[in-house]
Amino acid sequence: MLLKTFRWAFAVTALGLAAGVLYDGWTALGIVAILSVLEISLSFDNAVINAGILKRMNAFWQRIFLTVGIVIAVFGMRLVFPVVIVAVSARLSPWSAVHLALTDKDRYQELVTDAHPSIAAFGGMFLMMIFLDFVFEDRDIKWLGWLERPLAKLGRVDMLSVCIALVVLLVSATTFGAHAHQHGGAHADKAETVLLAGVAGLITYMVVGGLSGFFEQRLEDEEEREQEAEKRAEKDAERAGRPGSPVKLAGKAAFFMFLYLEVLDASFSFDGVIGAFAITNDIVLMALGLGIGAMYVRSLTVYLVRQGTLDDYVYLEHGAHYAIGALSLILLVTIQYEINEIVTGLVGVVLIGASFWSSVRRNRALRSAS
Repeated sequence: MLLKTFRWAFAVTALGLAAGVLYDGWTALGIVAILSVLEISLSFDNAVINAGILKRMNAFWQRIFLTVGIVIAVFGMRLVFPVVIVAVSARLSPWSAVHLALTDKDRYQELVTDAHPSIAAFGGMFLMMIFLDFVFEDRDIKWLGWLERPLAKLGRVDMLSVCIALVVLLVSATTFGAHAHQHGGAHADKAETVLLAGVAGLITYMVVGGLSGFFEQRLEDEEEREQEAEKRAEKDAERAGRPGSPVKLAGKAAFFMFLYLEVLDASFSFDGVIGAFAITNDIVLMALGLGIGAMYVRSLTVYLVRQGTLDDYVYLEHGAHYAIGALSLILLVTIQYEINEIVTGLVGVVLIGASFWSSVRRNRALRSAS
């Protein structure tokens, strides 16, 4: 079962790692591996959410999500989006960005380095909003209770996460501005760039959240209608002496589910792409690593649906969001200071590992108590 579900992910992993070695040697293999783990770590909760919704859809719409959806996720967000973000920030055409990445790596690296402050500010704010909205929400299950309980109380204040994110952005822009002013030259206007890019990241997060909320509301309305129709069908079946059976959602409800899943998947893959800029600026390695990670997320979604065990490791979602928070701060720090790529990648791995181990211990304690 496990081997069958993950066979395509294993095949893509082997091809991706081999391509990394051929592209830039053994160092590239390490970076591709770290990016793959980063993508899986950041998107694990996405797989859980996808599986929870996907299991309620009929077989046709499950196939649509796992075929059309993976094409959008892998080729759209993981491969095309990194090209677009570099092209926009460096004022290049997408083809020019790809051409430079493949033929003139030094020039491409120079352009990406010049654009890095805006990329880091944009991504740092987007990731920080995901983290803040998570920790300020009151949840039944808490991983670090001593920290999450007071934060949940603070979260009752409206728009607190936006205010904190803006304060962090202002501090980052001011600090970088002072640093740039001391050095003068072409970087003297970078403080304004950081501020504008950070605000753009904040707006992007709010737009994605608004779209998700819109589709979720439409989904709930359609589900109510489907449930009413299902209840009527069951009553008719009972009157006719036939046993009623649960109906998988189809039609409009399944369509809105599909749209909602795509918006969610885009937002989660977006943070993976932005987080990848904290690991490497090489667009080829980024595409290889994120593509491998996306395949594992897809396989994990299928596995969770087929096994029906979504709540075994309850702290993993917490660990993934703490990793997002750490990456947001790292991106903002890299506006001015260089941070080793290995350290950056391992932060997420350590947090995910700690949350997994805590989940295992919790499960053992519950079994012992029963």
